[in-house]
Amino acid sequence: MKDKLSIPDPLISLKEFTAARIAIGRVGNSIPLKQSMEFKLAHAHARDAVYSTLDVDGLINKLKVFELPLFHLHSQAANRQKYLKRPDLGRLLSDESKELLTDFTTKPDVAIIIVDGLSATAVNENAPGLLKILVPLLTAAKISIAPLCLVEQGRVAIGDDIASGLNAKLSLLLIGERPGLSSADSMGAYLTYNPQPGLTDESRNCISNIRKEGMKYKQAAEKIFYLINESFKRKLSGVALKDNAGLLR
Repeated sequence: MKDKLSIPDPLISLKEFTAARIAIGRVGNSIPLKQSMEFKLAHAHARDAVYSTLDVDGLINKLKVFELPLFHLHSQAANRQKYLKRPDLGRLLSDESKELLTDFTTKPDVAIIIVDGLSATAVNENAPGLLKILVPLLTAAKISIAPLCLVEQGRVAIGDDIASGLNAKLSLLLIGERPGLSSADSMGAYLTYNPQPGLTDESRNCISNIRKEGMKYKQAAEKIFYLINESFKRKLSGVALKDNAGLLR
């Protein structure tokens, strides 16, 4: 009878396609020490990401290259503890931030909103690189851009308040995604046509896992650009707007 321990794990061949914890082996009834320590380290990285802070000064310095005005905004969640316990407050702008938007009267095509979300680390590391490719695409297509917005303690829906306050036709929100145990630095992009307070998730298109080890900046920028153009053409976003870019090749 063949020793069961000599039979290779059938999942090993899948490891090259994913960073998920598969085929980690075992020692008796437990997992190997190395894999156990790696799990604890990944869990620590995920916790650190949740409590990371937006590098406002660093982002402002990197975003200067686009020569666009910039607003530094805050949600109604006064601190991280309140943000985590009260998701509703993270969806709403503070009164002080609303005041900053009241005098903005022009009607830009796109509002780009950069939000810490559940991983400011993801935004700090990935937002500038993505925008370095995306902004020139928008500019070349004569798509006007509102002042850039950096938002602390924000969630996805806060983009509706901001883009509506800026009179933008479409909002593009870049936000740190909920950190997983293999991707604490993953950034998501949410696109909403005719953004208004009170919209729900079916009104948005989402592109996730934007990071160096996930969806590369160039691919993400091209996909976002495609969806923005389709959104303007069809005057909609969300579940009614399909990503058919691959079908056109």
